[in-house]
Amino acid sequence: MHKGFIFDLDGVIVDTAKFHYLAWRKLANNLGFDITEDQNEQLKGISRLRSLEIILEWGKVNLSQDQFMEQMALKNDNYLSYISSMTKKDLLPGVSNVIDYLSENNIPFALGSASKNARIILEKTGLIQKFNAVVDGNDVSKAKPNPEVFLIAASKIKIEPENCVVFEDSVAGIQAANKAEMISVGIGEKDILNEADFIFSDFSEIKIDFINQLIKSQI
Repeated sequence: MHKGFIFDLDGVIVDTAKFHYLAWRKLANNLGFDITEDQNEQLKGISRLRSLEIILEWGKVNLSQDQFMEQMALKNDNYLSYISSMTKKDLLPGVSNVIDYLSENNIPFALGSASKNARIILEKTGLIQKFNAVVDGNDVSKAKPNPEVFLIAASKIKIEPENCVVFEDSVAGIQAANKAEMISVGIGEKDILNEADFIFSDFSEIKIDFINQLIKSQI
C-alpha cells in the first residue's frame, strides 16, 4: 500500500507568522490603528482577503472596493520584502530531516498551503525541487477546513486520500485533513490541535521510525 505525505507551509516548514504580523501591523498603522501579536494569531490559516476584512473590523475602518484591493496588494508587497531574505536557515527544526528521508526513499510528498507565495518561499529555502507537487492559494477556491487543497495535492502525487498523511499546525488544517479521511499529524500545542491523530510540538520530536510506521501502515 503506497503512502503519500502532504505538508502545510506556514508553521510547519517555516515560520512566516512573524513576517505576516509585521506586514499586517504596518498596514494597520498606516490606517491609524494597531494590532497585537495575539490578534495576529487569530489570522492563522485564514486567507489574505478574509484577514484584511477582520483587521478592518478591529480598526473600525471602512474602505471602498478599490481601496480594499490596494491595501491587499500593499500588504503582499511588504510581506514579500520580508520573505525575500529567507534562506535554508529559516526552516523549522527537524523538518529537513523528514523531507530528505522521504525524498531519498522516493516517497511522494506535496505541499498543501493556502499561501499564494508558497513557491517563492520553497525556492528561497532550497526545497522547491524536492517536492513532487505544490498546491497553493493560486490553485484552490475553498479555504480550510474545506479539504480541497489536500485532495488536489493527493491527486497530483497519485495517492488515494486515505493513504495520505498531512502535517498541519492549524485547527482548520487538521479539520480539513480529517474531512479528507487522511491521517492528520498536528505540529504545535496538544490542547489546541486535539483533533489530530498524532501531535508533536515540532519536527525534532518526529523520529524516522514513526515515519516508517506510517509508510508501512502499522499505526
